[in-house]
Amino acid sequence: MKPILHSKTPRFLQRGQWILNPVGYMQTNFDRYGDIFQAPILPNSSAPLLFVNEPKAIQYMLTHDTGKELSAPGELNEVFVPLLGRQNVILLSGKQHRNRRQLVMPPLHGEHLHAYAQIIEQITQDVIAQWSIAEVLDVRAEMQKITLRVILQVVFGLHQGERYQQLERLLSLRLNITATPLAIAILTLFPWLQKDLGAWSLGARIRQLAEETDALLFAEIEDRRANPSADRIDILSLLLAAKDEEGNGLSNQDLRDELMTLLVAGHETTATALSWAMYWVHSLPQVKQTLLAELDTLTTPADVEQLLRLPYLSAVCNETLRIHPVAMLTFPRRVEIPLELCGHQLAPGAVLMGCIYLLHQRQDLYPQPQQFRPERFLERQFSPYEFMPFGGGVRRCVGAALAQYEMKIALGTILSRVELVLDNKSPVQPARRGLTLGQDAPIQVKKVAPRSPAPKPLSV
Repeated sequence: MKPILHSKTPRFLQRGQWILNPVGYMQTNFDRYGDIFQAPILPNSSAPLLFVNEPKAIQYMLTHDTGKELSAPGELNEVFVPLLGRQNVILLSGKQHRNRRQLVMPPLHGEHLHAYAQIIEQITQDVIAQWSIAEVLDVRAEMQKITLRVILQVVFGLHQGERYQQLERLLSLRLNITATPLAIAILTLFPWLQKDLGAWSLGARIRQLAEETDALLFAEIEDRRANPSADRIDILSLLLAAKDEEGNGLSNQDLRDELMTLLVAGHETTATALSWAMYWVHSLPQVKQTLLAELDTLTTPADVEQLLRLPYLSAVCNETLRIHPVAMLTFPRRVEIPLELCGHQLAPGAVLMGCIYLLHQRQDLYPQPQQFRPERFLERQFSPYEFMPFGGGVRRCVGAALAQYEMKIALGTILSRVELVLDNKSPVQPARRGLTLGQDAPIQVKKVAPRSPAPKPLSV
């Protein structure tokens, strides 16, 4: 059996590098130790944490996480508690987790997505309408406007009004306050600093924002319970009506925690992915030209369903999610019995995490992986264990389908309606943003003109 190799650098230095430079940390360890390596980055944990990036090993992890050989315990996701609470699909385990997924998944798939598509397009158009000629735009800020409004309308079922405006402001503040490296250090390395230590402390600020946000969310939930409507299709309304096999519905706390989970998993992540897509499209003239030519083939520009079927648009979105995946790691799996993985003997208690970033950077899967090349997704089909921006197995992101819908519709709508140029003078690099992988500098674009589709040739 091969030993699992790991850096001899002191643990506290490795944790610091993981917080401040996660891409460098992952790449350095991969270059030295290969497909599986130990990453001692968790505080107060004696169990070894292993990063895995080999596709067959990841496939084994994600198809044997049923509790016998490997498990996917929610308690290993404690870092999310301050933002999400405990009664949600990320923190629940075992049968509770399976039952909750069965309740949460239906509103995020199938016919409901078609109804949400028109809402996403309209929100995107409303944001675009506020852009002025020659105005330099902060792409992340604009994408966050779109994705937060999608969450408020599609998930929470709110459309304007005082509560809508209050939640838009408070939710933005709550997410931004946990997006800095300092906040991540506190959440992961010094969890006692999450406590309310006085007005000056991060814990006090998080607690205050949580209380204000929760008051609004619980008020909205109570209002919906008191005034049910069969005509509403927002996710909150559908979850209010959902029942498990025993006829039990979700409590107010359950609903609040799931709403926060959908917010955190669907707002910040999708805004980040859209920001990267805007950057790459406007950095590479050939990509932009090819994508615009495809968008101009739409017989009806306002037909969202046509837009969603465009192959090059899908390839651009997939390549964006490949080259800088917002989620760097899968949720953890715990080894329950002695087992062998890629020639390594693993003992019970070891914790495995699929390293999505390194998987997407493998030369054997993606030649010249640092090159943004959407064509690779038109040339071959990748398995769910080779391309997995939304994780996999029993803990795959429940909102993956909605996120992909939103990304295609927002990007296609923006490029179809406005002509933009990149205003950055230096290349933008990946960097940690909260628990995800974002950008090391603001991406800026300038609106130069409205855009109309190319004229269709006359038929003869």
